[in-house]
Amino acid sequence: MVRFEHTIFALPFAYIGMVLAANWPPLPGQAQLPTLAQVVWITVAMASARTLGFAANRYLDRVYDARNPRTAGRPIPTGRLSPAATLGYAALALIVLTVAAWQLNPLTLQLLPGAVVLLVGYSYTKRFTWLSHWVLGATDGLAPAGAWIAVRTQVDPPAWWLWLAVALWIAGFDLIYACQDIESDRREGLHSVPARFGIAAALHLARINHVLTVLALVGVGMLAMLGWAYWLGVLIVAGLLIYEHSLVSPGDLSRLNVAFFNVNGYIAVIIFGAVLWAVYG
Repeated sequence: MVRFEHTIFALPFAYIGMVLAANWPPLPGQAQLPTLAQVVWITVAMASARTLGFAANRYLDRVYDARNPRTAGRPIPTGRLSPAATLGYAALALIVLTVAAWQLNPLTLQLLPGAVVLLVGYSYTKRFTWLSHWVLGATDGLAPAGAWIAVRTQVDPPAWWLWLAVALWIAGFDLIYACQDIESDRREGLHSVPARFGIAAALHLARINHVLTVLALVGVGMLAMLGWAYWLGVLIVAGLLIYEHSLVSPGDLSRLNVAFFNVNGYIAVIIFGAVLWAVYG
């Protein structure tokens, strides 16, 4: 129910937020490591947040999933997991997430209810607005912002740029991913950009989001005074985004899963590696 491919999109960015926060403000030649406790509890928080988000989404969308050919094989529609067990799974994840936030610092615990509202509430947004793609992006953008707060106990300018980069990136590829559900969304009365405006418009908006993603990453690098290794990583990410968009077109979505899972997984890992190299290399 909770796919590793999805988790790897956000986890490297949480680590980016953690590493950059540990080195803010930047002092050349004086790289600092986050503490072991911060690494452990940020990882636990990320895993439990993703589990909570997925379990809530699968429970809340179970009726729609059962009627969509693409999602009819998911655990709840097929009976492999009961709705009650899924809710229990979500409740356990929420408990673990609360413990992790408590272990990090008081501010992370105070901000936790807002994060939970987004994690759980995203699933409802498709019922009333085609802006749901950006709600999902804003929710996943909490990964680096939350990790930054976990280390710094405050929000500094790079944290906002990291949040923006992830929010735009996630929204962009969710626009692509939603193209395969256009008929089901229209039949069910669910809202998405492809269902409302068509596949061509969705792909065009996805390209705009990903151009802005690269610009946001440029903002991060400039604020954090990152070196050449980071800029090389940004160039590679830009190339991968161009390749991702070359894989899909309004008339051919056959390679959509390659664009969604493979390419985006590479992007997250590459930019994380670039940050590590720029800070500690």
